[in-house]
Amino acid sequence: MFEVLSIQARNKLARTMKAKAKMIAKKRERAMKKKANPEKLKKRAQKKAVDFIAKKILKDKDRSDLGQAGKASLEKKIKSKSGLIKKLAKRLLPQVKKAEAERMAKKRR
Repeated sequence: MFEVLSIQARNKLARTMKAKAKMIAKKRERAMKKKANPEKLKKRAQKKAVDFIAKKILKDKDRSDLGQAGKASLEKKIKSKSGLIKKLAKRLLPQVKKAEAERMAKKRR
């Protein structure tokens, strides 16, 4: 689910994502026209849980202000809280489902 990346791996991933940015944007645009399946909703809930825990760890700092070493240490701390992430994701799932339902209702109008 969550992997701690080395600096080299992080740089390689950044290059890959930059190269594929337009393709990813198009796929995202197409996917947003459809209703998300339960697996996708679980992933969204999990991402929300990770973001929530990261916010707690960072307190008043912004994630984008961190350097590469700071991001790596943050990922390590987040990975150590995987049990908490699962619990939070389970609790956030109804909220994510509701948001998806609202999004689809707004799209129909």
